[in-house]
Amino acid sequence: MRILFVTATRIGDAILSTGLLSHLIDRYPEARITIASGPVVSPLFMAVPGLERVIELRKRRFSLHWLELWQQCLPQRWDIVIDLRRSALSWLLFTRDRRLPPPANLDVHRVTHLAATLGLENSPPAPTCWTQPQDDSNADQLIPEGAPVLAVAAAANWPGKQWRPERFVELIGRLTGPDGVLPHSRVAILGTAQELGQVKPLLESIPPERLLNLVGKTTLPVAAAALRRCALFIGNDSGLMHMSAAVGIPTLGLFGPSHASHYAPWGDLTAYVRTDASYDELVSAPGYDHRNTGTVMDSLSVDKAEASARDLWRRVKASADQPARRQT
Repeated sequence: MRILFVTATRIGDAILSTGLLSHLIDRYPEARITIASGPVVSPLFMAVPGLERVIELRKRRFSLHWLELWQQCLPQRWDIVIDLRRSALSWLLFTRDRRLPPPANLDVHRVTHLAATLGLENSPPAPTCWTQPQDDSNADQLIPEGAPVLAVAAAANWPGKQWRPERFVELIGRLTGPDGVLPHSRVAILGTAQELGQVKPLLESIPPERLLNLVGKTTLPVAAAALRRCALFIGNDSGLMHMSAAVGIPTLGLFGPSHASHYAPWGDLTAYVRTDASYDELVSAPGYDHRNTGTVMDSLSVDKAEASARDLWRRVKASADQPARRQT
């Protein structure tokens, strides 16, 4: 049995699609799976059970990348084609079962929306991240045993979504201070090498003995394995935020000019906090252009973010206490 799974080019969307992929793997454990994705996110899928091939969909002029993908997929007769891009491709391949998600609906969470592709919207499968032993070994080197770790991702894929670095610095100080939820904890800063300038103020503010600088030092699978070793994640609406939630650690997302109803972190021990200004107020401001507008996150105060982090941590502690209560 062979399945073609066409997914996203952006990290966050690709991670949110993994719940649907995981469901297919569980339902058809004997299947051989081909995944078509953007080159940036393709490492996320290298440890997928039953993987036969990852095809990197590199964007070309005149949408010729779709023609190339069609040429690579045409010789195979597919049992199932899942096309989350809703392209014409799926209609031009030989397949017994063809599935596309419904049209986009920003009022429905992306995980629920994608689950409707297979009629699973009432019990959406949760996103996940697959890693290989070498990824876990590399993560052990980056985050060795020791004090608990607060993970922070202070960058995002465009400036409007980025909370100011100095506010992250203040929030980290509060949460890891003597009265914080993770007193004297280590702090892992994550990001790509290209984001070093954005997170440099954070790196310079954390005492060297407590700093875990992961900026530019991880692949996506290693980042996932490293996040599994952390106690709490705080970051902007980004792919790393979705990755943190997918690996199951408590995750707080900071939102402003994006739809939390569609892109909030997914999971029982997740939360989001947004700017006092609504999405509509932010994007309708004079001169707003997401391509070159600076941060519009200033109406999210450190006090509000700290309160949300403390509330999430109380839920984490309460959840951890429940098994113990049942045993007594």
